[in-house]
Amino acid sequence: MRKEIQTNLQYVDVLNEWDPFRLKNGGYETEIADVIQAIHELNDCPKLAKRIQTIYEFSFEILIPLHDCVKIAAELLAIKENETCSI
Repeated sequence: MRKEIQTNLQYVDVLNEWDPFRLKNGGYETEIADVIQAIHELNDCPKLAKRIQTIYEFSFEILIPLHDCVKIAAELLAIKENETCSI
């Protein structure tokens, strides 16, 4: 359980650093929570990227280019893969 909390905090750090709308001071708490839920549900990068795009578009009514979402999805899935591979 402790490892899962650490991993979720890594997701939060990555998503806060991403800052797709240049809010500077955060403001993505709801979206980050939704994305973390999606990471736990999905292992497919294109599907996760599309879900991320949809989550942020729903909140901000601005479409993030899918290639940007693919990059962040790949980074998040790499963290997830690293967690599942560790003993």
